[in-house]
Amino acid sequence: MFKGKKIVITGGSSGLGLALAKELATKGAVVVLIARGKEKLENAKAEITAKGGRAYAFSSDVSSIEAITETFNNIASEVGPPDILINSAGILREGYFDRISVDTFREVIETNYFGVLNSIKAALPFIIKSKGRIVNIASVAGLMGVFGYTTYCSSKFALVGLTEALRYEMKPLGVKVHLVCPSEFASPMTEHLNDTRTPENKAHTLTIPEYDLDTMVRDTIKGIEKGKFMIVPGILCRLTVLGARHFSEISRFVCDLKISRSWVDRHL
Repeated sequence: MFKGKKIVITGGSSGLGLALAKELATKGAVVVLIARGKEKLENAKAEITAKGGRAYAFSSDVSSIEAITETFNNIASEVGPPDILINSAGILREGYFDRISVDTFREVIETNYFGVLNSIKAALPFIIKSKGRIVNIASVAGLMGVFGYTTYCSSKFALVGLTEALRYEMKPLGVKVHLVCPSEFASPMTEHLNDTRTPENKAHTLTIPEYDLDTMVRDTIKGIEKGKFMIVPGILCRLTVLGARHFSEISRFVCDLKISRSWVDRHL
């Protein structure tokens, strides 16, 4: 499925984006990494090429439609038209709602929602011609609310809605759309968050234990290969999502209990 395919990955210089790029390169794909930081991009590219993979790096800001459109035009002329787009770029902000500024909400939504929207808009003419694939990395936090994640949940719920609707529009055109909803996993983003996250958020998110990156990569690629629309990596995560969707009152009761215990411990 992936051999010889040109796969563009936003947020490809670290975390899940880079891990997917490494694995896809071993399967014969030509991976094109997009991120803002040029040094991290070049290091990521070097990691892949050092192991015999084919990789290219383009520095761009997904939150700018002009910048990302120019980048995709450059990719098409220098590497070739992309066959698959994986939207992995994202940022995470956590905290109590009454202490988070409106500017922070805008910052998160600009990257996590409009960044994906912009990338799809820029890549779509090429993807339609190749009858390729669009893979949007959302989150379990786009399917259920999480304490402390009002900014993040807002952006990911919007992304889930966009992806659900986009699937219907793309199917008649022969373009496959995939929605990936991972729980928290070991990454630079969560490592940084652990230094400042609220105790209630930690208690709530760890209802699903933190997964390793290998599981996220394995289940994501397996889901794409099987043609699944919604991909939820990790067995426990899938069960949690299933429970939240079909037994929402029980799910909320369990989460409320964990959060209240954390709140009590913090105020004793």
